[in-house]
Parts: sequence; structure tokens; C-alpha cells
Amino acid sequence: MRKMLPGRRAAGLLAGGVLATVLAPPSAVTQAHADGPFDGTPKNTGIPSVQSWGSNSVGQLGDATLTSRQTAVAVAGVSAVTDLAPGPLALHGLAVLPNHTIKAWGFNNVGQLGDGTSTNHPTPGTVAGITTATTAAAGAVHSLAGLKDGTVRAWGDNSSGQLGNGTNTPSSLPVTVTGITTAKDVAAGQLHSLALLGDGTVRAWGDNSDGQLGDGTNTGSNVPVQVTGLTGVKAIAAGEDHSLALLGDGTVWAWGENNVGQLGDGTNSNSNVPVQVTGLTGVKAIAAGEDHSLALLGDGTVWAWGENGDGQLGDGTNNDSNVPVQVSGLTDIDLIAAGGTHSLASSNDGDYAAKRLEDMVFTWGNNGVGQLGNGTNADSNVPVAIATGLSTISHLAGGDAHSFAAGDRDEDHHHHRPHGNGS
Repeated sequence: MRKMLPGRRAAGLLAGGVLATVLAPPSAVTQAHADGPFDGTPKNTGIPSVQSWGSNSVGQLGDATLTSRQTAVAVAGVSAVTDLAPGPLALHGLAVLPNHTIKAWGFNNVGQLGDGTSTNHPTPGTVAGITTATTAAAGAVHSLAGLKDGTVRAWGDNSSGQLGNGTNTPSSLPVTVTGITTAKDVAAGQLHSLALLGDGTVRAWGDNSDGQLGDGTNTGSNVPVQVTGLTGVKAIAAGEDHSLALLGDGTVWAWGENNVGQLGDGTNSNSNVPVQVTGLTGVKAIAAGEDHSLALLGDGTVWAWGENGDGQLGDGTNNDSNVPVQVSGLTDIDLIAAGGTHSLASSNDGDYAAKRLEDMVFTWGNNGVGQLGNGTNADSNVPVAIATGLSTISHLAGGDAHSFAAGDRDEDHHHHRPHGNGS
């Protein structure tokens, strides 16, 4: 259940088989990758760009306006990125740059932009004092960064101890998370945080009222605790009040809130220790939305479970599912991401890309403020194909009710784009 967070109501927070193809106009635009974390190397020599679309009530699109968008627009002043980190509850965005600094924009009511202020920014600014970042994550109103030396920094709201520094005091500047020295990745939920360590174990801190810390208790912690029983973890993801881990053997484990089946274990019972998601093997990437979850399999298909009231599971229904269901019509997918109540995927498969002379992005679920990017505000319970203006996609990310894609744009593709429905 989404908890009332500082300033969220005032910010205008919105609750969140056959592909429907909609061509949107081209624009001037825990990544979850099938082949592991993006290494910062572009797929081609095009022009790096980041595109955004959806709700923009507090500048979360980063385009220097407060205008919501049904189609993609460029994030101002950010081009090449090595990590892109809005989160499914976030009204702010983070981007790790190749020089290992972090740009942040959007909602800043409790300092989640990390610039020492509480002033919203519709254009990206620099997070103070971080020059060696490798990964970042955005919670509802807090932020995380993993550094080259394996330590973790956190900033923003700390009402539940989600900054992990042994206090419950918010900070508009980065503080050091206690006791972590080998972090490889980070993830942020509504009021909790996760870190994947170099030894394949997971640490968690913050709110634990639904067991989302996975330590066998429901007691919150303002310092990291170990998630029970997990080893060999390769990737992590955090939803509103649930958490996911992908193991090296291709299985997925989940813990925390499960009222709509977001743990995927065939029940609707919360669990404060990890439980195995039913029926999934060969998984290559995971993503967590507000109350739904996604998995990308090695065969290029996408599976989803949890809440489905807005069609965010993409199976052609609006029925919640406590076991994974296949997202309709998607094959050859290589990236997935989840927003609050919508989902995203992309493919660089030639059969898709040749039709549009660009990598394909697919979106489904809630579209009340244009977060599907297809030029409408109509929800869709099956994937729709959208144009982002990018010829390759390196990163996808979902925010509360907005979306991002990063990659390369090729001007020649836009000059010679075929018209029609892409068929």
C-alpha cells in the first residue's frame, strides 16, 4: 500500500496477443539488461541522447518545463549516460554520466536531488560531492548511489531510516550508508533501500512493515541488515513495499508485501523472507513496479505478475495474478523496466528495427498522463510500440507516471523515416 509521503499530494501525484502499433512523432530524446549491466559502450556511433515522456508536474521529465508529454522529448543537457534511475515511486530522475558524476532533476521537497536545497528543478543539476558513481537508484523521495570503491551514498527523506546512516534525519546532501564497502548495485523502494554486494548477498534498510527488508522480521532498520538466505545474487529490484532478487541460476526470489500477488509465489501472503517466484527459470533481468513485477527470460519473452488494474501485466486482461503470466506478443526483448503502474521493454532485433529504422520500445499499462508515450491517454493491457527518436536503446526506466529511454539517435534515420504504421 502506498504510504503518504512528505509533499507527494501537493506535487500532484497520480496513481498510478497482438501488438498494437502506434507511431508517435520523432523528437529531438536496475537498468535491467538481458546481458548484464550496461558497460557504457554505445551500440553505434550515433548521437547520445536521453528522452522522457509522461507526467511533468514537478519537472520530472527534465526538459526545462512543467508540461506533461504524450510523446518523447529530450532531457535538457544530458546525453550519454551509464545508468538511468527514475524509480516506480519517484517524481525525480537520476542519471550517472560517463565522468561518474550524477545529474538529478524533478521533485526535491526533502532534498532528494542532493544539491543541498529543497527546490524543485525541471532541468538537471549536479548531485553534490559525488565524482565516482557507478550506479544510482531513486526511491519515492530518497536517492542512492553506488561508488567505485564499493561504498553507497544516500540522500533525501529518512523518515524510515532509508538513508541507512544510523539516523532518521533527512539530508539534502549525500551521506554514507553504514557498513557497506563492496556494493555492486543499489535499488530503492518507497521507504526502503537495497544493495547487492560483491559476494552475491543483499543488504536492506529502511521501512520493514511488510517484510521488505527480508531479514525474517517486520522491524525497520536505519542501518543495513542482511537479507535472509540469499547467495549468488546477480541483480536486485525494489517495488513500493516488495523486493526482488535474480540469482545466478536464473531463478527469481521475492519478499515483502504480497497483497496483489507481487511476490509471484502463488499466494497473496506477505513474506519477510525470500520466496521463489513460481515457474520461472532462465531469467536474465528483473524489474519492479509499484505493486507488479517483471522478468525477462533468455528466450526474449517477458513475464509479469502482481497488480493489473491498469493492464501493467500486459497479458490482455486487467486481472491481478499471483503467478507469472506472459506479456502478449513480445519476443526478442533485451531490456525491461517498470514504472508505478506501467511497464516498458525494448528490442534491437532486426525484424522489429528494420520496420522503423530504430530500436523498438514497447509500453503497456496506465497511460493517464501519457506515460506510454504513444500520443494518447488511453491505457493499454497489451504492449504498444512507440517511437522515441532513438536508433538504439541502451537504457529504459520508469518513474511514478513517466518514462525514460537513453541511447543513440541517428539523424539520417529521422530524415528518411518511412511514414505509415511501420508495417
